[in-house]
Amino acid sequence: MKILSRYLLRQHVLPFVFALSALTSFELLRQIARKLGELLGKGLPWTVTVEFFALTIPFLIAITLSMSVLVAVLYTISRMAGDHELTAMRAGGVSLAQVMRPLLLAATVVALTSFVFGDQILPRTNHRLRSLMTDIFRTKPTFSLSEHVINEVRKGKISLRAARIDQATYRMRDVTLYNTEDNDQPRIIYADSGYVAFAPNQEDLHLTLYDGAIHEFHRTDPKMFQQTAFHTQIVLVRGVGSEFVRRETDDYRGDREMGVCQLEEVVRSARHDARVAEERAWVVEQGALRSLVGLPPVLGDSVVDRSRPSLYCRGLALAAGLLKPSVAEAQGALRDTTVPEDRFDRPVRQALGSQPIARVRPTEVRVHRDRARSSRVRAAVHAVELQKKYSIPATCIVFVLVGVPLAMQFPRGGLGLVLGASMVVFSVYYIGLIAGESLANRLTLSPFLAMWASNILMGTLGVLGILWQRRSGSVSRRRLLRRARRVSGREAP
Repeated sequence: MKILSRYLLRQHVLPFVFALSALTSFELLRQIARKLGELLGKGLPWTVTVEFFALTIPFLIAITLSMSVLVAVLYTISRMAGDHELTAMRAGGVSLAQVMRPLLLAATVVALTSFVFGDQILPRTNHRLRSLMTDIFRTKPTFSLSEHVINEVRKGKISLRAARIDQATYRMRDVTLYNTEDNDQPRIIYADSGYVAFAPNQEDLHLTLYDGAIHEFHRTDPKMFQQTAFHTQIVLVRGVGSEFVRRETDDYRGDREMGVCQLEEVVRSARHDARVAEERAWVVEQGALRSLVGLPPVLGDSVVDRSRPSLYCRGLALAAGLLKPSVAEAQGALRDTTVPEDRFDRPVRQALGSQPIARVRPTEVRVHRDRARSSRVRAAVHAVELQKKYSIPATCIVFVLVGVPLAMQFPRGGLGLVLGASMVVFSVYYIGLIAGESLANRLTLSPFLAMWASNILMGTLGVLGILWQRRSGSVSRRRLLRRARRVSGREAP
């Protein structure tokens, strides 16, 4: 079995590496085709452009890593089944479970690698990429002009709309320029065509317009209107462009720029805020009802967050504490001897921290309910990303369960099987993740079920397929043995 396991793994390595390289390169070329023209139009240094696309590679690898496992399993198993290698193994007494054992072990290693990669490396590269994109889009914003859209050239002052824009030469057709620098007397310029370009200082914008008219009117005097026709009109907009400048620090992090422990902390905090808001809404509501019958208002409990970090995060914190030097404590430092509030029982907490409600406003309950819902939505958004950190690596194992019986069912499928089956499975996962994330963010579905539904569905189908192949394989093996006995009986002297 050791020789067989090494043989199976060697057969899968090359297709896996090829699939990972091909899928990542294909996605990278798509990103280059979409973004290269826009980046070159901003006059950025070539190093910044290369850095931009290099930072997109980790995100692409996180997606294509599990996809490559499915492609490698489908290709290798279908080829081995077509060459009757699997039939020979099973006829020799090697069960399907023994064949799948090294594949599942390798998929587990890939899944753990994907998890660590998505937790430690991907958030950092996503954060750097977002910061870089923000700095890039601050440079020459007018080179991001879109057709049939009112583009803001100078914020709150000048806007431009064009029906057609040639992104190579920046020639425009059917141009409308809105100038509201003078709030009392705005101007609208209509032109048949024109060009847009930066001045040599790369800060001022030159708009050259042809065959149009300038409309000026006064906001306070509707009778005042002036129209001026022109053949060629040059409009200078100062201070539009700016050189590429990197920001020193950017402390903000979105949900995709956080690791597992950071996401857990945000989810715990948001859920605690939701419980606090719900408790306050209940106290206000009950106080309003009790005041109607002359009863004293209720005293609410203080909400204590008793949730703990996961075992993984506690292990990381312990490892960080061992690696980092301990902080020295000053001698004679005063220690806080205040007993935490959650150490008191309910009556004492009510006596210390709760105050009776003297007067109730009708909108107070609604305000607390809205705060509770906002906190639950924030918790759901980050919980979805947290579950995604676990579910996407787990697809490596699920793809082995799905790919092996599927490839054995169609042993001569070849490249058509690999492409067709991969597209179907990837489509199921794509639709499941997109729809699940949308439903979870609306609080319609739990984040766990939203991110794990595709794995549960495909994993169930894979297990059923394996059971079917085991049953059909055992029947085929008995037939082969009976045929061998008959042949040996005929050839006996």
